[in-house]
Amino acid sequence: MKTPLDEKRIFALLSQVIDPEIGCNIVDLGLVYGVQISEPKIVVRMTLTTPGCPMHETIVHAVQLVLLRIEGIEEVEVELVWDPPWNPEMMSALGREHVGLIDGQ
Repeated sequence: MKTPLDEKRIFALLSQVIDPEIGCNIVDLGLVYGVQISEPKIVVRMTLTTPGCPMHETIVHAVQLVLLRIEGIEEVEVELVWDPPWNPEMMSALGREHVGLIDGQ
């Protein structure tokens, strides 16, 4: 039986994608702003830590690969946006801990 596809499942899969420069997953970094599921397509709206991120193609490709593993998904579109601009406050507590940031700093 096919597992229902919902935002929670998509975010769990996206948490497998690691920003290679920071070493933390893109969900805990706060880079994923939202997903739109309209099978057989998923659109991921996300940003990067900086507009000139040298790893942007690697990250986008990893997002596509992890989501294309889902049964019934044939296309993954990654929409890179710069508004709102990313900042460290968007990180989860786990992400801040992973990179050595402490709340209030």
